[in-house]
Amino acid sequence: SDIDELEVGRWWKKIRIKKIRNLPNSQSTHTKIITIPEEKPDENKTKPSISVEQKNEKENSYYEIKSPMVGTFYRAPSPDSEPYVKEGDRVRVGQVLCIIEAMKLMNEIESDVNGTIVKILTENAQPVEYNQSLFLIER
Repeated sequence: SDIDELEVGRWWKKIRIKKIRNLPNSQSTHTKIITIPEEKPDENKTKPSISVEQKNEKENSYYEIKSPMVGTFYRAPSPDSEPYVKEGDRVRVGQVLCIIEAMKLMNEIESDVNGTIVKILTENAQPVEYNQSLFLIER
């Protein structure tokens, strides 16, 4: 960037950024560019079967419920309770699907769509990341 010097101070902290140009006796660096030949596809390799392509196409047509936060995924309100939903269950908009515990708070995750639970993608009591897929729902 074109910054030569920047100083920012708040209360008891001070930050200074300085760009030094044209250092004397600086060692020049050289970049060597290496080109890697592109591999040609082998015509003898087998192509993926149609059923795999159809399966991927079908999975892509499902609606994904994703985790809105980092936390621990729970399928039921307590260890000895029935899970909120199971694979094959019909769900409605606003229905609770699971709980994600974050910072000792239990957050209910609700369905955004009406449909059928096709797959539960996370095991009970496992950590989940932000935006991680939790459920596949067929509309």
